[in-house]
Amino acid sequence: MRSEIMRYALIGCGRISPNHIVAARNNGLELAAICDVVENMMEDKVLKFALPDSVKQYTDYRELLAVEKPDLVAVATESGKHAAIALDCIEAGCHVIIEKPIALSIKDADAIIRASEKKGVKVCACHQNRFNKSVQKIREAVEKKRFGKLLYGTAHVRWARDYAYYARAKWRGTWEQDGGALMNQCIHDIDLLRWMMGDDVTEVVAMTDRLVHEYIEAEDLGIALIRFANGSYGMIEGTTNIYPRNLEETLYIFGEKGTVKAGGEAVNIIEEWRFSDYLDEAETVKREYSELPPNVYGFGHTKLYADVIDAIEKDRTPYVDAYAGKRALELVLGIYQAAKTGERVSFPIDQNSSTLDFAGRFSNWR
Repeated sequence: MRSEIMRYALIGCGRISPNHIVAARNNGLELAAICDVVENMMEDKVLKFALPDSVKQYTDYRELLAVEKPDLVAVATESGKHAAIALDCIEAGCHVIIEKPIALSIKDADAIIRASEKKGVKVCACHQNRFNKSVQKIREAVEKKRFGKLLYGTAHVRWARDYAYYARAKWRGTWEQDGGALMNQCIHDIDLLRWMMGDDVTEVVAMTDRLVHEYIEAEDLGIALIRFANGSYGMIEGTTNIYPRNLEETLYIFGEKGTVKAGGEAVNIIEEWRFSDYLDEAETVKREYSELPPNVYGFGHTKLYADVIDAIEKDRTPYVDAYAGKRALELVLGIYQAAKTGERVSFPIDQNSSTLDFAGRFSNWR
């Protein structure tokens, strides 16, 4: 049992914020304050969750940090502000959960890592799908080497995002504050693919395009081929062009002794489970390690928060640390660079890489 309750604050009260509030409550954190530059976004969460008057509201996160002095802060603002806010939280001595992506440049991701290590605080990249029952079962098989030699893996995110989605938040789809389908919608599956296939990437070739969404700056389709250092390969397909609604987020892992598919709307259902060792029965695994969440965000936030709290209390590294966040970011930026140049991009990529490198990429709309 915890000796004292951690004071928690949420910065950013938009689309993903309810998952953070629920996760904080489920883990017994003291919600000290919420913050958003748009006051009615905070009021909406106060009403939705019947937050008491003791939960203070701020439009300036720096004031929140100075007055409330939280132990743990979640940063859930527009992506382009993640790094600056996280660095201020770290400087204030707070542990931080940063919504994906951890940053929009390699420099900023590295700055977060350096600052957190210097201050001795924990930083977690919010890739909550790692905690899906299906994903955990697959990871167990990888760690037990049940696949034998890994051959290749694929990540498919086939979702729909319409004009109304982008109109609700003008930062979406911009190079300065977001990126496109790969950086925003697909980065969770991209994180899983890299993690499962050994993490170390050697090179990428790719194509990206903006086929439908002429009102955004970035891509709505991305396709990439990846070579991993262990000799395996990866394929990524990510889009927000699916008609008329989200279709699937799917992860395949193929090895010489095993084949696995996790599907559903957000890699939450095991659909194929085949191993030469026959250590478990496929239908039992499919039944016991699949779940049906109410939306694409799944149930992972509560488990991710539990892990971060435990990491703070035991002074260990979070299960999804800042380095993991950087690796997912790096792969997306590498794909963007390969698509822009039409050439193979070797890893590690240029440490000056940023989404801003691709401003104007699709300015000649057909």
